[in-house]
Amino acid sequence: MKEVRILITEPFEKEGKEILIKEGFQVDEVGKISTEELVNIISPYDVLIVRSGTKVTKEVIEKGENLKIIGRAGVGLDNIDINVATLYGIIVMNAPEGNTISAAEHAIGLIFSLARNIPIANQTLKNGKWEKKKFIGTELYGKTLGIIGLGRIGKHVAKLAKGIGMKVIGYDPYVNEEEIRELGVNIANFEGVLKMADILTFHLPLKEDTYHLISDREFELMKEGVMIVNCARGGIIDEEALLRYLKKGKIKGVALDVFEKEPIESSPLFEFENVIVTPHLGASTKEAQINVACQLATQIVEAIKKKIVKNAVNFPALDEKTQEVLRGYFSLGEKIGLFLRQLLDGELKSIEITYSGEITNYDLSLLRASILVGLLKDEKKINPINSLLIMKEKGIKLTEKREKSCEFTNLITVEVKNSKSVSVAGTLVRNEGRIVKIDGFSVEAVPEGNLLVCYNEDKPGIMGYIGTILGQKGINIASMTLGRKGKGGPAITVLNLDQEVDDEVLNKIKEFPAINSVRLVRI
Repeated sequence: MKEVRILITEPFEKEGKEILIKEGFQVDEVGKISTEELVNIISPYDVLIVRSGTKVTKEVIEKGENLKIIGRAGVGLDNIDINVATLYGIIVMNAPEGNTISAAEHAIGLIFSLARNIPIANQTLKNGKWEKKKFIGTELYGKTLGIIGLGRIGKHVAKLAKGIGMKVIGYDPYVNEEEIRELGVNIANFEGVLKMADILTFHLPLKEDTYHLISDREFELMKEGVMIVNCARGGIIDEEALLRYLKKGKIKGVALDVFEKEPIESSPLFEFENVIVTPHLGASTKEAQINVACQLATQIVEAIKKKIVKNAVNFPALDEKTQEVLRGYFSLGEKIGLFLRQLLDGELKSIEITYSGEITNYDLSLLRASILVGLLKDEKKINPINSLLIMKEKGIKLTEKREKSCEFTNLITVEVKNSKSVSVAGTLVRNEGRIVKIDGFSVEAVPEGNLLVCYNEDKPGIMGYIGTILGQKGINIASMTLGRKGKGGPAITVLNLDQEVDDEVLNKIKEFPAINSVRLVRI
């Protein structure tokens, strides 16, 4: 295994670097650099580690000819072109757990600051003004906190808020509602949370569908005197609309840790006494920085050395049980794909995958990706990360089916079509891959090395004829399997050979009258 080279472009705690160095990786830390500088130096590196200040653009990714992983030391990924990275087969991963507590505590701190006017009261007193009556606050106990986004951070905010006696309602279309209710959070729809909350806090990523999620329409739905906190991502709240509703007096107070453009040094929002701002401090604790660095470093080690990928946004994340159950099927799926691609002439038009048996109880996205890798092996840099995207770009139709009943414990059946169709089915026998059907013919072939596949009629003398030709060329038959659907009808012969055969041998075999076609498959 060649030396793994890692480039770090922003502050990364030494605890994380030590994990990488201990594994024998070469780690180069260059500090924050421009996109142009990054383009010029990225070529030899296998892994790039960034925070939010480094822009990983299409140009960077194209120049990163050795890149396998882009790691974000934190949560947000809006500074990385994920679509381009996926197309080039590069894993994009983040470290979402490391800063959960720090980010949640910062949100709660801003909520307290808003409710009790802490920052402005501090400033006026330091300026020599005792304005006790001016800064009458709001008690949080019994108030309704609305949380938009109930991922790791949102859930922890909910726990902290419940601890101080707040009522908590939330909205997140992607979470398990039963799990959220166990936290004591009442689930409502998006509009319902906006209408009912005394205080709103946001904990969701910035994406196309969350950009300016909160604008004029949403402000109109909110209560008079609502307080708003955003420690998630700038751009979720339309800052111009926010300014309008602050001027109208509908909003009692706003606390922002994030902004559409960062860093920010001035804004009309800064002129309001009831607006609290902090410079993106949500994850800025020593503990969070160490946790994030260690988490990301450990994920990189596992991905490179154990092929276990966690917290990747463009790669299937499977739990350990699923990985263990399906491990042998990933290799089998790729071999089935390779086998089929060499039996089908011309461009693929459609693929149908049928999963049967016990494996249907598991997440099969990585198994699907493995099959596609085999089928699309001719494509440059094809891997499980970009296989589905490349398939779609080529206009190939994919259909997937699951069937509980099966003659084997598990079975993978793949049919590919263009002007004709070919199908192959495989399973594991004593944890080793086997091809058990080809175009409906029952066989038992080992998908390894060189396989001679003959479509023939069920006539005497075929094996003797093939064996004689191979023997004359000094080619040994390692194993053989025969399949037929009826006596004297269409049949198939599959031989595992110890070495390749050339076109001369294949053409000679075709001369036998009962042999319709012959193909060498290399796996």
